[in-house]
Amino acid sequence: MTINARPILLAIIMGLAAMVTVPASAQNFPTAPVRLIVPVPAGGVTDTMARLVAQGLSERWGQSVIVDNRPGGNYAVGAIAVERSAPDGYTLLVAPDSPFTINPHMTSKLSYNPKSFTSIMVLCHGTPMLVVNQALPATNVNELVAHVKSKPGVINYGSYGIGSYSHLSMEDLKQRTGMNLVHVPYRGAPAALTGLLTGDVSMLLLNLSSIEAYESSGKLRILAAADEVRAPTRQEFPTIAEAGVPGFTTSFWSGLFGPAGMPSELVRKIHEDVEKVLDSKPARDFFQKQSFRRSTLTPQQFGEYVNKESAHWGRLVTAVGAKHD
Repeated sequence: MTINARPILLAIIMGLAAMVTVPASAQNFPTAPVRLIVPVPAGGVTDTMARLVAQGLSERWGQSVIVDNRPGGNYAVGAIAVERSAPDGYTLLVAPDSPFTINPHMTSKLSYNPKSFTSIMVLCHGTPMLVVNQALPATNVNELVAHVKSKPGVINYGSYGIGSYSHLSMEDLKQRTGMNLVHVPYRGAPAALTGLLTGDVSMLLLNLSSIEAYESSGKLRILAAADEVRAPTRQEFPTIAEAGVPGFTTSFWSGLFGPAGMPSELVRKIHEDVEKVLDSKPARDFFQKQSFRRSTLTPQQFGEYVNKESAHWGRLVTAVGAKHD
């Protein structure tokens, strides 16, 4: 029986053509406007980060990069929009870490799949600090722990809400130190900061840029950096781990994601172009003002980091019992 070689030859030619055209199409990307979906209202840090990236990419690409705010559903509205989009790079997500690291452990009824995304890059790391009201007689972590232990169940702390990093991390600090603190949840960081300034709560985890003005006026006192490294602009403050609580660390970050199935060449191009934007003077000034730090993770390393962070927060959610269900 004679074998018809024509279909086989055609398949080989098409396969070779695909190998050549995929990198070429990635290199020419984009040829139309790109949409950055942000699952939070306009005006916050994540939204501002998205607009900085959009402006820089528009200038580099010669195409409009549109910021599309879609808040709601505890980040789910924006996440679902990107999850269901084509993996062609024209619809991307700029989001804080919690939709991928904390929310999956808080409920069994998540309306999106955190695994149905392509991790592209970390855009920025925040610099959370442990800060106390000026009336609290503690100037370092050890003094704070001793003071709280002398008044078990009397002193409180604020958070941005149940299941936020500010809640789970303070519960972690309680368990590591044996402090008996009362949790007072607020609806967002601004309200929690107001509660700290008025003395309704005694301590809080907040980004450095949010509290420096109040620190300089004497209304608040910074005790330590809560991240794994010291704040780049305030090296005089030790980390909480350095100050006597080994193993403690917390952070928050914003990242750039796409839908699952994006070609690796396209992911690499977007990553490289955003890196150039973040190297620009406007971006460096923004990072300095917000006390953010940069990340050098590759897309693959970022994906691994998301998994590591998810495991970390999952353990804390279980330990604290902070379920929404």
